Amino acid sequence: MQSLIIKTTRRTQLVDVTREVQRAVSALSTRDGTCFLYVPHTTAGILINEHADPDVASDAEGALDRLVPMDGPYRHAEGNSDSHVKTMLTGVAQFVFVLDGKLALGRWQGIFLAEFDGPRERKLYVKVLPDRV
Repeated sequence: MQSLIIKTTRRTQLVDVTREVQRAVSALSTRDGTCFLYVPHTTAGILINEHADPDVASDAEGALDRLVPMDGPYRHAEGNSDSHVKTMLTGVAQFVFVLDGKLALGRWQGIFLAEFDGPRERKLYVKVLPDRV
């Protein structure tokens, strides 16, 4: 398993980590298998969506902020309840098949670390289980 450190610069931010994940997968020398991605945080998530047009990520950030606004009413005293709810919506784990050593993503797909309580330094675990024949 590998651990990637991702630095974020805004409170709500989708960071394209596709290249970093592909490098981690390539370093493991697994030809075919399943890549598991896990973010061990309660105010950050991991998702797969379009990464060809950066406006998609920007639109998604804005939509999530409108859907779950920072201002309550919330009972959680830390002031980041919206961040927890956004993480519940996106999830903290994803998987991607690996074929011939490459992530089997669709043409427009990319992998994003979803920051909801930044800026921060986040951890992303990458584990590839090889196919058994």
